[in-house]
Amino acid sequence: MAKTKTTYTGEDITDFINLYVDDEQKKADSYQLIDLLREWSDAEPKMWGPSIIGFGNYHYKYASGHEGDAPVLAFSPRKAALTLYVYSDTVKSKKLLTDLGKFKMSKACIYVKRLADINTDILREICIESIKYISEHYECSCRVKNQH
Repeated sequence: MAKTKTTYTGEDITDFINLYVDDEQKKADSYQLIDLLREWSDAEPKMWGPSIIGFGNYHYKYASGHEGDAPVLAFSPRKAALTLYVYSDTVKSKKLLTDLGKFKMSKACIYVKRLADINTDILREICIESIKYISEHYECSCRVKNQH
């Protein structure tokens, strides 16, 4: 079975952003996203794989037998767009997307050119919904925090 590439690396977040992100607006957006996702997840940022900044963690296992660990919320400041890994496919999340702003989407990733293109209050609601979904369906770091 293939090894999961997205694993916690222990690399320094600031070094990654300063070395990897060459666009000043994307750098500023990355630091703002770190502040927002840290607050919403109540978790410190950590590097996952070579280019993903993640918050919290959970363990997943698919019917196929594939399993691993992943961040509860995450993003990557890629060249083309900020890639947000914050979406869970729920009825509430689908409704929230209509008010998010200017973005593109794949199955589970939200792509934005600039943070200013989206409504961060709606992004917060999407993140909270995702944390709730993950805590209900997986063994995760977020479950402990939600019980207080």
